[in-house]
Amino acid sequence: MDIGVAGVALVALSPVLLLLWLLVRRRMGSPALFRQVRPGLHGRPFEMIKFRTMRDATGPDGQPLPDSERLTPFGRWLRATSLDELPELWNVLKGDMSLVGPRPLLMEYLPRYSPEQARRHEVRPGVTGWAQVNGRNALTWERKFELDVWYVDRHNPWLDLKILLLTVGRIIRKDGISAPGSATAERFTGSD
Repeated sequence: MDIGVAGVALVALSPVLLLLWLLVRRRMGSPALFRQVRPGLHGRPFEMIKFRTMRDATGPDGQPLPDSERLTPFGRWLRATSLDELPELWNVLKGDMSLVGPRPLLMEYLPRYSPEQARRHEVRPGVTGWAQVNGRNALTWERKFELDVWYVDRHNPWLDLKILLLTVGRIIRKDGISAPGSATAERFTGSD
């Protein structure tokens, strides 16, 4: 089902994807796509693609500036509308991701998970998920992981359909786009 929906969506949304690609290139330069290795099913790495929302700005020490200084107004809009996630449909088509599942986080987080939190990798990561429709980045890491594991234990086609419909409402309301006091989400440093 994921592959069929992703294939149809990529064809149907191709004019939107092309327009967004051109806008990102014009406003932020090249490349328009952000690529990053993320953990997938069973923690196996895959390259996730999204539209770029941040500048490649670094400080005098050569380290990237904080997200709040690199995130552009256009990038904020892309994130608020979740349009930056549309290229992930390609990851779904390739079988790296599902339409619904726990969001793929950073590879560096893998050793920081408790055994229970690591269960989030028992299913493919998703473009959207149960944690996204229940608070997104406004949730604590512990709550996100609880919701991810809840989904792992109960996922089925009807729940996936419900999450997809709830996602549309969240996007329209622009709920939980960033963590309180942060331009994006705080880094996960491990559970207490």
